[in-house]
Amino acid sequence: MKAPISFALILVSVLSAPKAPAAPAKTPAADPRKGALPLPAPAADTAPRVLINREVFQYDGDGRRDPFVSLLNTSDLKPLLTDLKLVGVAYDPRGQNSVAVLRDVTSKDQYKVRVGQTIGRMRVAAIQPKAVIFTIEEFGYSRQELLPIAPPDSTKMRLRQ
Repeated sequence: MKAPISFALILVSVLSAPKAPAAPAKTPAADPRKGALPLPAPAADTAPRVLINREVFQYDGDGRRDPFVSLLNTSDLKPLLTDLKLVGVAYDPRGQNSVAVLRDVTSKDQYKVRVGQTIGRMRVAAIQPKAVIFTIEEFGYSRQELLPIAPPDSTKMRLRQ
């Protein structure tokens, strides 16, 4: 069981303090004997205030992939349908015990699959005498693709004598 993933969104706003209305300055009459000017009134506090808003979100990761992991680095993508080659089918006419043998042409891995099994993002929907039907789920949509049995390579056939 995976622990829930949580992250926080922190918003920082700088607000300027409300300006106080300027109070009328009391100007004492200048004393001609001292020659001094009147003192200015103290300035209002003009320093900006910082306001921090924080929102916390949780992501329940049970049965789901981690949204922060790149899709390109996971092994969930492999093998692709274009990487697979159907090399053999043991077909059961009742449709319950059929087995298909697939080969990954890029890594030379071999897979023996039955109806309902998954390989990467693909699920085996049906096995026919000369093809396998996969259901592929991508970005919330599902589609079906047919993988026919590979024709024999004519360059490897022996000539009759």
